[in-house]
Amino acid sequence: MKIGLPGQFRWLEGIIASVFILNVFDGILTIIWVLTKKSTETNPMMDILIQVDPVLFISVKIALVLLGSYLLWRHRKQSAAVIAIFLAFIVYYAILILHLNMMNINIVLDWLHRQ
Repeated sequence: MKIGLPGQFRWLEGIIASVFILNVFDGILTIIWVLTKKSTETNPMMDILIQVDPVLFISVKIALVLLGSYLLWRHRKQSAAVIAIFLAFIVYYAILILHLNMMNINIVLDWLHRQ
């Protein structure tokens, strides 16, 4: 099913940009956790890359997410692509929360307590 008009997709660009930024943060923090031996990379193929060369790891990670985002953007008029973009955002947001939790930064909990 096709959705949306060209003018309605500007907000979707922001979601894709957020996915890219969250992916970069995930990559940097993952490198920190792995190099300090506080955690491991859960993706076996990416774990090999991070062990061999952290710069190669983050380069491949960024390239894969950029490629996936580009493909989803090309199909943005399909509802499945829009749903996939939102799912990617939700997954990377959840990963960011896990990273913050590892740093003992409970932003969400602090915000909820203030409400």
